[in-house]
Amino acid sequence: MLRINDNISLADWELSESFSRSSGPGGQNVNKVSTAVELRFEAARSPNIPSDAKARLKRLAGRKWTLDGAIIFRVEDTRSQARNREIARERLTELILASLERPKRRIKTRPTLASKRRRVEGKVQRGQVKALRGRVRPDD
Repeated sequence: MLRINDNISLADWELSESFSRSSGPGGQNVNKVSTAVELRFEAARSPNIPSDAKARLKRLAGRKWTLDGAIIFRVEDTRSQARNREIARERLTELILASLERPKRRIKTRPTLASKRRRVEGKVQRGQVKALRGRVRPDD
């Protein structure tokens, strides 16, 4: 069981882990020990996450979201399998917590009268500069 916050905890059937050999540095240890962790979370089937949070979770997960509605984290950051498991679970927790936050609605604001005047004055000045760029005629 993985506890996300006071209201949400994930059951064991929602999470599955598989281990494989990690790439990168580690000497002969890399060829012998399966330290890379692949954590799979069945997000679409999870009864603990609200439906609006699932939609945000899908958007936040991006390419980690599979076609069958699971999120897959592959972690091979350290040479320790236990630490990689912790990192994968931390990343999953952070992603779920981020999806639970409702985004604030944007409130439309109108430009102030002073800002409109400043904008127009700037345009007028720019127009005058461009008008002075014309051909110079000798005075007759």
